[in-house]
Amino acid sequence: MKLAKGDKVTVITGKDKGKTGTISTVLPRTNQVVIEGINIVKRHTKPSNKVPRGGIIEIAKPINASKLMVVDPTSGLPARIGYQFAADGTKERIFKVSPNHQAAGKKPAKSTKPSKSATADTAGKGK
Repeated sequence: MKLAKGDKVTVITGKDKGKTGTISTVLPRTNQVVIEGINIVKRHTKPSNKVPRGGIIEIAKPINASKLMVVDPTSGLPARIGYQFAADGTKERIFKVSPNHQAAGKKPAKSTKPSKSATADTAGKGK
């Protein structure tokens, strides 16, 4: 799992779509994470030693990691995570939306087709 505790993430699907939060717990066996303020459910509890008054409490439940994207700290955009080995041999996380990553792997731009309005003007003059 490429997500870690403390990462800022944004939800891309589900009832909390568009919300952002910080990961508080990672559950790698189930591929889920708990995020502060996301996927909140209400639990009706009886009075107990742990909750003396009882009542309705709000709990943040785990959400599947496939519904999340990490927010790139430099650009602030949702990004995919990759790994790269530095020159000294250490492994580092890279965000695939950052400008320095795009410049390294960018393909040359394809040529564009002429617009239809330009071809319609020349086609009409031939008749």
